[in-house]
Amino acid sequence: MDATGLAPGLYLVATPIGTARDITLRALDILSSADLLAAEDTRNTRRLLDIHGIALNGRRLISYHDHNGDRQRPVILKALQEGRSVAYVSDAGTPMLADPGFDLSRAVIAEGLPVLAAPGASALLAALCVAGQPTDRFLFAGFPPNKKNARLKFFADLSDIEATLVFYESPKRIHRSLTDMVQAYGAGRNASVCRELTKKFETVHRGSLAELVDIYGAIERPKGEIVVVLGPPVARVADTDEIDAALRDALASMRVKEAANAVSARLGVSRKTTYQRALEVKKVL
Repeated sequence: MDATGLAPGLYLVATPIGTARDITLRALDILSSADLLAAEDTRNTRRLLDIHGIALNGRRLISYHDHNGDRQRPVILKALQEGRSVAYVSDAGTPMLADPGFDLSRAVIAEGLPVLAAPGASALLAALCVAGQPTDRFLFAGFPPNKKNARLKFFADLSDIEATLVFYESPKRIHRSLTDMVQAYGAGRNASVCRELTKKFETVHRGSLAELVDIYGAIERPKGEIVVVLGPPVARVADTDEIDAALRDALASMRVKEAANAVSARLGVSRKTTYQRALEVKKVL
């Protein structure tokens, strides 16, 4: 134990994603006691400390983010090597999920130093709770790429996964991403768009991808943090004649892989099946 009574180590501390009271008692204890505080955005963290009446009392609060990680990691490692406790918080939610905490924790682990979690609020888990999609198997896929072609490939690579998929997305790209999901997964696949979770204007839209495209096409400038929860693919039995007919139409203007992906999404059958049929259909065209 150090002088504060907190064991030395790096503490990954979950902070609220909206409502300030969504913080654990243990998180408050750690933020009150750690020798050094590191934050993705020190302004956000200072506000959080002020809300909960936590004084720095001479302790350092340093920034740690994607752009200064190489410079700041040695500072944090030195403190840990000296037997001090360090608390790291991201902008909101649980560190390590789509934030800079990953490189920091890997560096600390590589030095044989303790890494501890103080779990709490998470946009990922909050969205799964309210989305109404199956939660027995899910994959967190992070942020889709910014550019359309890369985004379409990103979605297509996930199309055969038999699980609920969870994405983070920005409000300015949500309509484009939903439109691309229709192309990758089919218009009828169920999904939920969760916005501003735990905040005053929290909204959850549930429906087919086609319905969600219409909803967000009508919202001129959506705001806030967004989580998209895409339900698992619905099994559909399509006979070979139906698949082959769709492939013949698609192959008139597409390459084999593109045609297989398009038919897979439209008919709701696996890409593996449609790709194998596309190879056979191509032979006789």
